[in-house]
Amino acid sequence: MPDYCPSPSYRELLQRRATMYAQIRQFFAERNVLEVETPIFSESGNTDPAISSVIADFSYASEKRSDIRYAHTSPEFPMKRLLANGSGAIYQICKVFRKEESGRLHNPEFSMLEWYRPGLKYHQLMDEITELLKMLGVASAVERVSYAELFQLHLKLDVLNASVDDLKNCARKSGLDVVGFDDDYDAWSSMLLANLIEPELGKDKPFFVYDYPLSQAALANTCEENNVAERFELYINGVEIANGYQELTDAEVYRCRFEQDNKKRKASGLPEIKIDMRLLNDLKSGFPDSSGVALGLDRLLMAITGAVRISDVLSFDFHNI
Repeated sequence: MPDYCPSPSYRELLQRRATMYAQIRQFFAERNVLEVETPIFSESGNTDPAISSVIADFSYASEKRSDIRYAHTSPEFPMKRLLANGSGAIYQICKVFRKEESGRLHNPEFSMLEWYRPGLKYHQLMDEITELLKMLGVASAVERVSYAELFQLHLKLDVLNASVDDLKNCARKSGLDVVGFDDDYDAWSSMLLANLIEPELGKDKPFFVYDYPLSQAALANTCEENNVAERFELYINGVEIANGYQELTDAEVYRCRFEQDNKKRKASGLPEIKIDMRLLNDLKSGFPDSSGVALGLDRLLMAITGAVRISDVLSFDFHNI
């Protein structure tokens, strides 16, 4: 007997995923967005300190040198190289990998939809995501609130101008007993968001949060005038579904962000990650003004089917392969 026994709805689950993928492909075909495929493995990895990459060793026993490759945590870098070389609007459906992520909402191997729209601003991309959600039957409308407005509404906190002590006091007043963050503004603000705000987001309708603090820009463009990073996240039923940016276009800013990430990794005792020089070189040839988004397809399928755990929408989860 197999050690994994499909539930009675197994065939229906397979059909729901196949239907969702077919609808997504139809959606982009109607908008003349090209489907692409990029490699899973790369000599360079994701420098983000919050993300741990899966590493594969492609060395042969007869060779003395090591040939280590990173499994992609998203297809972002090779897709941006395609954009820099004139691909135009593109999307990809693929498997991605993140180490030590397993639980109700996480599986180390999961499915992602990522797309880039030259010429569209990030609020226009949110509009397009809304149209996709409507097509998939997830919602007929969405809500959209800035990061600063969100903290003001839920916690009466001016988060963009708050000190670390302000964030600590807010946590204490809310009954959160947290230690270990020291004076890390991003750690405290993210903790408040995750514990006190996120669970309520997107319960009635999908919910966009946009314009994050400058320190949480990742690879998004920044607007110094408004003191924000032009970045957004999408929530459905309290679960983050997508993360999008108004994309950086300057190769030197990318380099600086990658170097800052590695400094943070080193300070935290994490291994430094080799910077993707091929990406930087391609960006120098001219990167179009674009917006882009990565959307978790398994979590989206959870929203469509009403599933509670990510394992409920996977053919086989990490513990059954």
